[in-house]
Amino acid sequence: MPSTIKTVTAHFAESARKYPDLPALTAKSPETKDWVTLTYKEVEERARRFSLGLRALGIERGDRVAILSENRTEWAIADIAILSSGAVTVPIYSTLPPAQVAHILADSGAKAMIVSDAKQLQKANISREQCPGLTVFVTMEESSAKGDVLSFDAVMLEGDRATLAETFEARRDSVKLDDLMSLVYTSGTTGNPKGAMLTHANMGTAIDGALNAFPVTPPNDTFLSFLPLCHVFERVTYCLSLAMGSHTYYNDSIFKLIDNMAFAKPTVMQCVPRVFESIHERVTDTVSKEPENKRKAFAWAIEVGSAVAERRNAGQSVSPILLIKHAIAEKLVLSKLRDKFGGKLKFFVSGGAPLNAKTAGFFNAIGIPILEGWGLTETTAACATNPYGRAKIGTVGVAGFGATIKVAEDGELLTRGPNVMRGYWNNPEATKDVIDADGWFHTGDIGVIDSEGYVKITDRKKDIIVLANGKNVAPQPIESLMKQSPFISEIVLLGDKSGGVSALVLPSFDKLKTWAQEQGKEKMSPSEMAADPAVRKLIKTEIDKLSGNLADYEKIKRIALLEKALSIENGELTPTMKIKRKVVSENYGRLLERES
Repeated sequence: MPSTIKTVTAHFAESARKYPDLPALTAKSPETKDWVTLTYKEVEERARRFSLGLRALGIERGDRVAILSENRTEWAIADIAILSSGAVTVPIYSTLPPAQVAHILADSGAKAMIVSDAKQLQKANISREQCPGLTVFVTMEESSAKGDVLSFDAVMLEGDRATLAETFEARRDSVKLDDLMSLVYTSGTTGNPKGAMLTHANMGTAIDGALNAFPVTPPNDTFLSFLPLCHVFERVTYCLSLAMGSHTYYNDSIFKLIDNMAFAKPTVMQCVPRVFESIHERVTDTVSKEPENKRKAFAWAIEVGSAVAERRNAGQSVSPILLIKHAIAEKLVLSKLRDKFGGKLKFFVSGGAPLNAKTAGFFNAIGIPILEGWGLTETTAACATNPYGRAKIGTVGVAGFGATIKVAEDGELLTRGPNVMRGYWNNPEATKDVIDADGWFHTGDIGVIDSEGYVKITDRKKDIIVLANGKNVAPQPIESLMKQSPFISEIVLLGDKSGGVSALVLPSFDKLKTWAQEQGKEKMSPSEMAADPAVRKLIKTEIDKLSGNLADYEKIKRIALLEKALSIENGELTPTMKIKRKVVSENYGRLLERES
């Protein structure tokens, strides 16, 4: 294994030694709502005390310790502490209902659980009877520490008093690359989640791959953390930042994201496509309300920025005339747009779902390229990513992060390498189903690899719609195409074993309000809009307009409009925002039946 591959604990220890006084983590205080920053020295000291406290409470090497919390500095400190004690972190999404929390705790055999507050503690308490081995309960907020539930500070005090045979440093430094680091439960669209066993070598490979793939400059980069730390994509990024000695801010609300970007001035940020698409829509809406001269200037600047970005990504030179135009576009529009996001962003990274081509083109044009990548929980996030400066929109880039990728005879993408998990916890049969005898992990994604090695995902194998006539329809590319309409916010294709493709559509109600006013209609609620035949006709016209290049059997025959977004709480989305088509069909199929 390359010498650059290190354990997560070794990476952090090195950063704490080299950069003790640099800022490591910044988050808003739950009490005062003020930004609070901890240096590397302060994070290390708290992690040391918490790790010793866990050991004093009976946590041994290999024990599983669950974290059920929103993003905050204590999450990272607890994770470092757990791993430094030789134990295994089990991250759990704070949005999961009690039944799913109980399943993960029971399946992992967790011995300790760390929660953020009283709300999450309630879920943990429900699990007590099902998990007799779960004996240590810790809350990050003092106010919910009652009975046998310890506060975060109380565990650190236990660490201060502990007299252990092995020091914190000795235990931390004894952690090996082959040791289990984390059980990350997949939020699969079918069945109970399975615990992917990720080792320190898996995470070390991901960190090393990211350092090689992206133009980062330790310790000078600043990260804004938005995705849940439970998400393997965000977990890799947070481990990368700590390995670099960089500074991470935790975003506290999706509604404050733009404001927090302006405040934190990140140089690197990763997100899922829907967030980038929302930002793009917000900018477009704002510009549409400007006077005509400003709208024209904006459109011209984006056109010039796109032309420059396309040539540079293709490895072509930019003409002197175009460079002059670009300098003017920069001064008038592009630099001002970047300032809205803090002014220092070098690039975004996107993963988890297909990125809308128009959105990718917009960010390329303004000078903040989105590097779309691809990977799974089981591959410790990325297997491929678009190279900086050579991104190819519509693809997820080229193989990296130690991974080799190939296409199976049925079109499924297979991968193997040091980034692939050890297997599923307590589930050898499921492991055999996805990792074959030659070590290839069967990703479940359908795709192709072009002549330059760029990978294009066409759909999920399980999502393929098989019509009654035997024709196969890949829904994701069609859904992505339809979302180019400004009137369509979300769309889900259905139709398995039926005579044609149907779609459930969540309209963009903000756009519809403007349209309704132009039509002289009275003010309508979302439910009234969804029920209005004129709105339905508008959406169907938009769909038909975008369907010109689709095969006849791929075209959407019937639609029904939703009055509210799909949700995790209703079981329609996974915690990583993937659509559970079966649940969506069960919940809303009746709407399509009415349109028959």
